[in-house]
Amino acid sequence: APIVEDPDAAAPLDGAVEVLESLAGRLGCVAVVSGRPVSFLERFFGPSPVVLSGLYGLQSVVDGERRDDPRAGIWSQAVDDVVAAAAASGPDGMHVEHKGLSVTLHYREHPEVADAVLAWARRQAVRSGLEVRGAKMSVELHPPVGIDKGAVVLGLAQGMRGACFVGDDVGDLPAFAALDRLRDEGRPVAKVVVRSAELEPELLAAADVTVEGPEGALALLRALASTLSAT
Repeated sequence: APIVEDPDAAAPLDGAVEVLESLAGRLGCVAVVSGRPVSFLERFFGPSPVVLSGLYGLQSVVDGERRDDPRAGIWSQAVDDVVAAAAASGPDGMHVEHKGLSVTLHYREHPEVADAVLAWARRQAVRSGLEVRGAKMSVELHPPVGIDKGAVVLGLAQGMRGACFVGDDVGDLPAFAALDRLRDEGRPVAKVVVRSAELEPELLAAADVTVEGPEGALALLRALASTLSAT
């Protein structure tokens, strides 16, 4: 999905959903692991063989069945409180995305307030008990329940002979670390990083392979689907 100013306007490239669903019919598991709520992901996938994991693993949809992490619900009031505090005292230029079980504080439209947003988020974390997580041109306050994209990937990879993850954000680093663990166990893995103008150096350091932008990621998936169709 291309980077856009308004998070709610994000959408997959034409053909991306179709190729993922095609791959889901050929591979043991195909999943979208996202920081967005599953309700947002379902706009594009609906009933689908693709596993949807939202809010860094707090929510999922598997075979049409919605599953929420039971540990996260008690933190919804803390999230609501942070959202209210943001309206009252948040830095000018900060855009608040209320995700129900977490909240993301965006500064893409005003990068000059990045330090102020991070400092404000850290104060709110101390006050609320939520934990701070970095993301692309944003900061997230998340329930401290010990789940991230790495935990999701390890769970999905159970019983799989190998695994691949495609990412472009610091929130994807735990997923790449999970693949390192699988590699240490002797399983083949591929860590694919999508290049962009906002790419953090840590992502490049983690990569086995890089592709150029969302179009490069889609081309890689299409090549994989074509290869599998030919075998």
